[in-house]
Amino acid sequence: MTGFAGKTLRLCAPLMAAALMAGTAHADNWRYAMEEGLTDPQGLYATKFKEEIEANSDHTVQIYPVGSLGESADAMEQAQAGLLQFIDQSPGFTGALIPEAEAFLVPYIQPTDPQVVRKFFKESVAINEMFHGIYREQGLELLAVFPEGEQVVTTMEEFRTPEDLEGMKIRTMTSPLLLETYTAFGASPIAMAWGELIGALKTNMVDGQENPAIWIEAYGLDNLTKVMTYTGHGQYTTAVMANADFYDGLSDEDKQLVQNASQAAHDYILDVAVELDAKGLAKIKETNPDYTIVRLTKEERAAFKERAKAVEAAFVERAGERGAKILEQMKKDLVAAQQ
Repeated sequence: MTGFAGKTLRLCAPLMAAALMAGTAHADNWRYAMEEGLTDPQGLYATKFKEEIEANSDHTVQIYPVGSLGESADAMEQAQAGLLQFIDQSPGFTGALIPEAEAFLVPYIQPTDPQVVRKFFKESVAINEMFHGIYREQGLELLAVFPEGEQVVTTMEEFRTPEDLEGMKIRTMTSPLLLETYTAFGASPIAMAWGELIGALKTNMVDGQENPAIWIEAYGLDNLTKVMTYTGHGQYTTAVMANADFYDGLSDEDKQLVQNASQAAHDYILDVAVELDAKGLAKIKETNPDYTIVRLTKEERAAFKERAKAVEAAFVERAGERGAKILEQMKKDLVAAQQ
């Protein structure tokens, strides 16, 4: 999801941080923060992770849903400081901290076919090997990366070419690379917080936005636009991390416990996310039968893929040689998953 702060009341981050520090630190009480609610993909992963930990040890996991600890940046600061043991945060928010993570935002680097998606995230060399050292540099142990659904563009008018997008104001997350993406695609992107999107669509401040189908349906975005277009350009992706010092201080038994719980939750969410996305699309078709749903053909996507080269160049400029290597490996991982 590209920002869902409205789902939960926001608490004052400084007060919450103080409350966490004031409590007695218990090694068996692990704190886990995320960007979504308990019934959303991140929440379902976190709940499964908690169940696995508590079923196989005496430890407990306390989950903090979206807004509980302030904005995403506040939660990340607390995770790096060791106030939180675990955190789930998407590359759209961690890009400033870890530029290489924005590789997940580069168009046409990830698959969209459900079966290929599972293989890609399970077997990708870039995800499972190359990113770990990079996250470690920021005091984070990368545990899992998973998709939450294919990104779909909703607009007021149908488009099939970059030229059709000219002049359309498309809302994106506050990520420079996403602004680069929609500029390359021909649109006029506007970076905007999630909480402002509904009002912006109602008042024509923006003409469209991108999100997985599950979020488009859940927040009635199909009722505020007229067309939903599958461009095939990527997945909404998120990452689960542990504080590295905390992780290193665990016994070998507890490290294995965390890895096993993460693996079980990862296997679970790879299936559930696909199901949720399919349900979101089915419900849109049921409740909004006049809504236009477009899937670009291979030939139509080619024009957008060609323009995506400019986004790749912008990513490499920010992420450097290491980012370029990751991007090339992700391309190889995509080919391997498709085979």
